[in-house]
Amino acid sequence: MSPSAPAVLSVEAKNEEAMQRLGSDLALALGAGDLLALKGDLGAGKTTLARALIRCLANDPALDVPSPTFTLVQDYEARLPILHVDLYRLDSAEEVDELGLDEALERGVVLVEWPERAEGALPGTPITLAIAHEGSGRRITIKGPAPGIARIARSLFKRRFLANAGQETAQRHFLLGDASTRAYETITDAGLPKRILMDAPKRPDGPVIRDGKPYSQIAHLAESVTPFVAVGNFLRERGLAAPVIYSQDLDQGLLLIEHLGDGNFLDDGAPVGNRYKLASEVLAHFHRKPAPSTLPMAGNEAYHLPAYDGDALRIEVELLLDWYLPFATGEKASSAVREQYEAAWSRVFDVLDGAEKHLVIRDYHSPNLIWRPEEDGLAKIGVIDFQDAVIGPAAYDVASLAMDARVTIGASLEKQIVEAYIAARLAQGPFDRVAFERAYAIMAAQRNAKILGIFVRLDRRDGKPNYLRHLPRIRDYFARALAHPALEPVRHFVDEHRILPEEAHAG
Repeated sequence: MSPSAPAVLSVEAKNEEAMQRLGSDLALALGAGDLLALKGDLGAGKTTLARALIRCLANDPALDVPSPTFTLVQDYEARLPILHVDLYRLDSAEEVDELGLDEALERGVVLVEWPERAEGALPGTPITLAIAHEGSGRRITIKGPAPGIARIARSLFKRRFLANAGQETAQRHFLLGDASTRAYETITDAGLPKRILMDAPKRPDGPVIRDGKPYSQIAHLAESVTPFVAVGNFLRERGLAAPVIYSQDLDQGLLLIEHLGDGNFLDDGAPVGNRYKLASEVLAHFHRKPAPSTLPMAGNEAYHLPAYDGDALRIEVELLLDWYLPFATGEKASSAVREQYEAAWSRVFDVLDGAEKHLVIRDYHSPNLIWRPEEDGLAKIGVIDFQDAVIGPAAYDVASLAMDARVTIGASLEKQIVEAYIAARLAQGPFDRVAFERAYAIMAAQRNAKILGIFVRLDRRDGKPNYLRHLPRIRDYFARALAHPALEPVRHFVDEHRILPEEAHAG
């Protein structure tokens, strides 16, 4: 099977249920600015398709979707706001200008029935769906701009993937898209537990920035779903609750995986300390035995975990100079400032040579941890989003948890989380607390320096300003980590260049 998108798509719908599934599949492929034009005779199935599409966008299978034949337009607030338009009773194409289609496309999707009544008057380049009778079913021919056709082809490909997994008739629901190219859907099917469809096509390489490599290769970011499969299998082997993989297409980046639950680590927006402490004990359990650098895959293949080496550590902290420093000070870093910054971190990273190494999950914090109260012991903590795992300082994941980038963890709770980890490690046998605390501080500082840069980049480059609201928390974490004596070179740089506001130091 190939998900490549031809110029024209042709889809068969054998019955009304298949037409409804097509409506959902289309809804999951849409983006703001898409205009869908539904063509077909009376009784062709346009209304069936439109209702299924709108209900999927609204995530409400029982939503009342009346035909807008008499009102001309019907507006729905949904994941993507959608304007449903029926032009059957339109007197002239010029009346289209009065329907507000341009404004609707700026914020969401427009779905038009009987577009023939307004040929040439519809804004933009529509995605046209022509529905024709074929035996007792329907044949739907889809034409339109290449990007839209490619998204629809990908969604239809995912339906075929589900069919090969024995779930052709399953219902698909948008779950989320994260800060990367990955997207997730919830899959429900009669008689089966809820599952997750993970869509993570191979990450395209970015521009070469150093030593002939793009950022993703230097920082060792996963470029396919292969690491997710290998690492997930290993985590489950070591007793962690990582999702079971039911079906996979490694080449196309699709996985059908276990749904671990919906529980989180918050109570009315506040962190629940006992859940965080149990999550730290899960890490201690995981770290009790060394991790191999090579993980088995199906057949004779193997996945080699990259090392969280000096190049990766350094290029990540450079994000603070590249993005956060100009944001905070209004000035770009000069060559002299860069040299001073890099020299400070190099002195700090040298201390990590003797730190305990293990498999580093890398984003072990509340968005990627599931609270499972119905389970026992360590299985109460579900672990997801571990495809960027590397071999590096074991303290990194403890810092990721205790200084949660998405939830404010006060200094007192941070200490409790760290102490729970240390107590569990000491109960296992000899454990160098001083060396751990030193590595913990270094990795906490490294991680938060990186995140300061990433969150500003998400705003300035990617148009996602919501991430800026997290900056006060990350600055506070960074300042806490810099208080350790091992961070003195970096702390001196931060103070000299006034990177952190006074309140962060005070915190």
